[in-house]
Amino acid sequence: MQHPLFDGLADPALVSTQWLSDHLGAEGLVVLDATVLPVTGFNGADAYVSGEEQYLVSGHLPGAVFADLFDDFSDPEGEYAFSRPSAPHFERAAQAHGVDNDTAVVVYDTADGIWAARLWWLFHSFGFEVRVLDGGFVKWRAEGRPIATGDVRPRRAGEFSAHADDEAWADKREVEAVVAGSEDAVLLCALPAREFTGESGGKTRPGHIPGSISSPAAHLVDRDTNTYLPAERLREVLGDVAAADAPIIAYCRSGIASTSGALALELIGRTDVKVYDGSLNEWAADASAPLETGAPVLAASGGGRHLTRPERPRP
Repeated sequence: MQHPLFDGLADPALVSTQWLSDHLGAEGLVVLDATVLPVTGFNGADAYVSGEEQYLVSGHLPGAVFADLFDDFSDPEGEYAFSRPSAPHFERAAQAHGVDNDTAVVVYDTADGIWAARLWWLFHSFGFEVRVLDGGFVKWRAEGRPIATGDVRPRRAGEFSAHADDEAWADKREVEAVVAGSEDAVLLCALPAREFTGESGGKTRPGHIPGSISSPAAHLVDRDTNTYLPAERLREVLGDVAAADAPIIAYCRSGIASTSGALALELIGRTDVKVYDGSLNEWAADASAPLETGAPVLAASGGGRHLTRPERPRP
């Protein structure tokens, strides 16, 4: 159910920087910084670290509470990084960050929205609708809006109830059924094109799940403003995926970038979307699970236009 604070907003998943600036400090509003930072691991492989130090030292939105996607909002015992948590774990995490059943929540990150989208999807999958700050910290800072440093203590939260929606997630068995042709769904890969083709990405087994359509998450965001593209441009970029009659299963490497695809699809009215949480972390770890390499089948092949931008590893 939508919080009354969000009544009248045009987009179903976003708030603008101006809206948030006008409502900062409102009763019951919680702002969460979900930033995770890419780094190079000791072995040269792509890795990720918590954005908490950046939040504390370099700054954040005034009043924003840091939300750790590594531990607090993931399953600490999950086989793969960022595995979705259980409902009880998520309830505890939400309350610890000041969120209860009567809270309006806005999430953002300091990148291009994929981490905020992940936290948005987690809340969504537990039956609690939140909003993503369109353009995130990048747009907020570019507009010269106020920035704070140091820690923010969460508000005292009341009861929070998480109701798991299994229809928000696809598992490996379901994806196998789609590949085998026994279930009907569109497989949307949100990784950069070079990872889709297997040319880069640092995985032991490169490539993509057979039958997938490539629609990189970076192509859903305007390069100049860091905001999601308007609905009509999203329909063009998402092309055949947006127009598909079948439901959609989005995946990437770690179930992060795929949630940005899910958010973009929500913006154009597609609510029949699942996220494959294990994504290629799980799929590629199974030597018997097929992978394909080579030129991508583009979502926008029906006439849409893909943007050209530098490749960047996607989790």
